[in-house]
Amino acid sequence: MRRRLRVAVLAGGRSSEHEISLASARSVLDALDPDRYETTAIEIDRRGRWEIASGRQSLPEAKEETSVETLPVVSDSPPAAVLGQIDVVMPILHGPFGEDGTVQGLLELAGVPYVGAGVAASALCMDKDLFKAVLRDRGIPVAQNVTLREGDPLVHPFPYPVFVKPARLGSSVGMTKVHEEDELAAAVALARRHDDKVLIEEFVLGTEVECGVLGNRDPVASVVGEIVAHAEWYDYSAKYDEGGMDLVIPARISAEASEGVRRRAVESFVATECEGMARIDLFVRPDGDVVVNEINTIPGFTATSVYAKLFEASGIPYAELLDRLIELALERHERRAGLVY
Repeated sequence: MRRRLRVAVLAGGRSSEHEISLASARSVLDALDPDRYETTAIEIDRRGRWEIASGRQSLPEAKEETSVETLPVVSDSPPAAVLGQIDVVMPILHGPFGEDGTVQGLLELAGVPYVGAGVAASALCMDKDLFKAVLRDRGIPVAQNVTLREGDPLVHPFPYPVFVKPARLGSSVGMTKVHEEDELAAAVALARRHDDKVLIEEFVLGTEVECGVLGNRDPVASVVGEIVAHAEWYDYSAKYDEGGMDLVIPARISAEASEGVRRRAVESFVATECEGMARIDLFVRPDGDVVVNEINTIPGFTATSVYAKLFEASGIPYAELLDRLIELALERHERRAGLVY
């Protein structure tokens, strides 16, 4: 009988997206086929401490004070022992200290296969300033922005409204739609609570769409979905509150625009050297031009999240999507194992 693959699902984390990560991870654990996989859940609490739950039990509720170990860099710590006994890690972490290359670097040091983008791609896509610079260099259109560092004057060339956001955060946390100049200082101050690098970004008039990408060397794009927020813009509540938005699949755009979105999504995935999975957020202007907004290398991952819904509509149901991601992680690890460093 074929041995079951030992899969560790890594969840929680230190970022403000901790609870979203736990919800995604619980959904993944429920969907992994017990005949194929032996699962272990590892929760990282908000202080960066690790706690292990063996078997298929659900992840514990988030804790502030009771986790048991620091980061598993000491060989005799329990998390390190678990990592040494597994076949593949699924890091279902969002935001800093999980989606930004930090955990990916730890797993590279441990020599453990893992799902999703590598260190460089994760760090690049988390930093919206650097991400846009790379895409501009490759000729891929992105929303224009001004980057503010500490001490920079609060000036920009764009007409209002504009968006102000932390450079390295997700889920619209710390983000503000600024309608006039006297709102700008407060919006920048809010963003700087989360990051010392802040973006002021042009308002892009158009249809907000999302496209999933799956693969390593030959990635494929999902059908295109349209985001219809039940608020002025696609903020945190619209993303995560029940009834906060509608996902229209396929997007109500022309066939030509849809093909352009899918092409730009794959181009962005390749340009940033992503692997495994990513959700690409884009805009389609009224004239049909496609503008890339950002890449999420670990998108929300419940069965009802946008990424899963896009691939379900593309003919890949949730459980099969997880199977493919695990296969891609193992394929990359085997391919890179032959490199000489």
